[in-house]
Amino acid sequence: MRAAYIEELGAADVIRYGEIPAPRPGPTDVRVNVLATAVNPVDTFVRSGLFPTPVAFPFVVGRDLVGTVAEAGPGVTGFRVGDRVWCNSLGHGGRQGAAAEQAVVAADRLYHLPEGVDPYEAVAAVHPAATAYLALFVHGRLGVGETVLVAGAAGSVGSALVTMAVRAGARVLATAGARDAEYCAELGAAEVFDYRDPELTQHIRGAAPAGIGLYLDTAGVNDLETTVELLALRGRVVLLAGIGTRPVLPARALYMYDRSVVGFVISHATPGELAAAAAYINDLFGQGALRPRSIEAFPLSAAAEVHARLERGGLRGRRAVLRTACTEPGGEGAATRRE
Repeated sequence: MRAAYIEELGAADVIRYGEIPAPRPGPTDVRVNVLATAVNPVDTFVRSGLFPTPVAFPFVVGRDLVGTVAEAGPGVTGFRVGDRVWCNSLGHGGRQGAAAEQAVVAADRLYHLPEGVDPYEAVAAVHPAATAYLALFVHGRLGVGETVLVAGAAGSVGSALVTMAVRAGARVLATAGARDAEYCAELGAAEVFDYRDPELTQHIRGAAPAGIGLYLDTAGVNDLETTVELLALRGRVVLLAGIGTRPVLPARALYMYDRSVVGFVISHATPGELAAAAAYINDLFGQGALRPRSIEAFPLSAAAEVHARLERGGLRGRRAVLRTACTEPGGEGAATRRE
């Protein structure tokens, strides 16, 4: 089969595209014919070695896939040949990645794709959406009626956070660029503030005089000295980005008011946590309530180029999707784009 893979850790140019042996499923695995995979920042961390994890070379890159079941192991129930499925937890912990014409997925990490859902929109949404679910409900312990602040609300994770928090009965405040304010309001944010505004902190304090219950910074600025002072009693900050930041810890403002700061990465989520997120995501898919704002599609052979563009900031908020040659109409043609 053809795949985007590496034979050593390094920069984007270590990614190769070519033939490698097709994977073989174990008794509790499912072999999937891959339609498409998405490219996430964490994929670049694993490829470069910034995020240490067991890697067996040749190593197929990528986390997420949509596809159809090609074969199910004898110990698998609930999946049949031809079923449309998705996964968002390959390429870590010794698991081979998704950027290939076929992939093997443990049955407890594979989920059905609801009827009528566009597979390319789905593969672009599942990773940020699962991240948002875990941030809100597992690590953030969101309660009904709380005030939530989402920093970077117009991005892929940020927009999913807003959608889910509003759905859960929270009052959502958002920060974003001025041009994205309308989009964030359409998602359900009660108030949207320009993150460049020099009076931003004062505006947030005015909008939430009793304090923020849950603060999520998808941009990874992690200014804890400012953020923690905005929290309510027992307010929480969830760190889910900003791998290079070294914030000052305001200890007094934390322990005097029972506040907390917790970090997480989706890579450490348990199969049970991922399954709960998948059920929630599939429900949103079924309602048409979860769609990526912008997608740019590329052939699988462009994986190295896309990794490099992502690291340079060249995608500018668009979600990159790699489509396999065997399922693309007309083969590996030029990139397509949907706004």
